[in-house]
Amino acid sequence: MTQQLEHILYTAYTHTTGGREGTGSSSDGALAVKLSTPGSNKPGTNPEQLFGVGYSACFIGAMQLAARKLDIRLPENTAVNADVSLGKTSADAYALAVTLHIDLPGLDADQKQQLVQTAHQTCPYSAAIRGNIEVTLLTA
Repeated sequence: MTQQLEHILYTAYTHTTGGREGTGSSSDGALAVKLSTPGSNKPGTNPEQLFGVGYSACFIGAMQLAARKLDIRLPENTAVNADVSLGKTSADAYALAVTLHIDLPGLDADQKQQLVQTAHQTCPYSAAIRGNIEVTLLTA
């Protein structure tokens, strides 16, 4: 079921040309990237890398909110490494899979689990891909 926005907090405006061998930019000039096909060794980034950075940043934000809700101090050096894999399914369709490696130094296993599960339920990226992309959450 699609959720309707009742209040828009922010809208990003971007422009892309040329697909995986093109360029992308944001309307405010903060982002301007050359794109290249994964594995081509050509200069530029690719959509999978951009998705990994965006998802990681959003997930850390969701953990910050979860930490306040759960009264857990989120470590200052919290980090998320994302592995975004592009592949083909048994039906020969292209698909993505994501593994988030979540580093929460100094927290015990229960606190890590609470934070990660709460964040995964509230993170807009997690919600957007839930049921469509395989996501693995690993904590360290």
